[in-house]
Amino acid sequence: MPTTAPNGFCKRIIPCLDVDSHGRTVKGIQFQGLRDIGDPVEMAIAYEAQGADELVFLDISASFEGRKTLVELVKKVAKELRIPFTVGGGISSLPQVLDLLNAGADKVSINSSAVRNPKLIEEIATHCGSQCCVLAIDAKYHGIRNEKPSWDVLVKGGREVTGLDALDWATQAVNLGAGEILLTSWDKDGTGSGFDCHLTSTLSQALNVPVIASGGASGVESFTEVFTQGKADAALAATIFHDGIWQVSTLKHALHKEGIIVRL
Repeated sequence: MPTTAPNGFCKRIIPCLDVDSHGRTVKGIQFQGLRDIGDPVEMAIAYEAQGADELVFLDISASFEGRKTLVELVKKVAKELRIPFTVGGGISSLPQVLDLLNAGADKVSINSSAVRNPKLIEEIATHCGSQCCVLAIDAKYHGIRNEKPSWDVLVKGGREVTGLDALDWATQAVNLGAGEILLTSWDKDGTGSGFDCHLTSTLSQALNVPVIASGGASGVESFTEVFTQGKADAALAATIFHDGIWQVSTLKHALHKEGIIVRL
């Protein structure tokens, strides 16, 4: 039987462009060993043409380097897109959020800054709407804590362990106004070994907002699993699209054959 999201919407396929300080798309494994992939504007155009439902643009070194997101590059990408466009990396204040939305972003994704200042979530939700506020969580498996599996929240591009529990933090963020969770498994990131369905289902079933699964995308089976077992509303991938292993349209048609409801 076809599988829809709990809210009845189609499952979304979202390519991710990790961009460095030079404005180039890069990709690594567990946030390390980054390699140059290409021009983000050209890649954004290509992914929309392939049928991507949304696009995520992450300035992956902005927080660690203590600088703002590359606004001019955001303008160039947004100018070419008609699909929803989420931007993250180095966003630490409401004025920055407004700058990015004015530059063409539809949503903003915050991570490290939200951990430092949870009130930022509330500010964004109040001034721009919860639908604009995506909380990105980079989670690494911790082990059993309080008799339950637990994942630690990482910040600064995976360089720093906060000690926060991923589910507790996500719950707090949703209560503050976050409208969506972008959940990346550090253990799976860039490995091509499949999504962390245990992590994803733990948050998806506990929260009343959409959860985007990220980290470990491989073939059709991995997406089918994260949508069924992982209960994800959307799945994000980079390497399989960047390296031409899959095109978005091909993946969607394969998922459709597996009974997953996607927008073709």
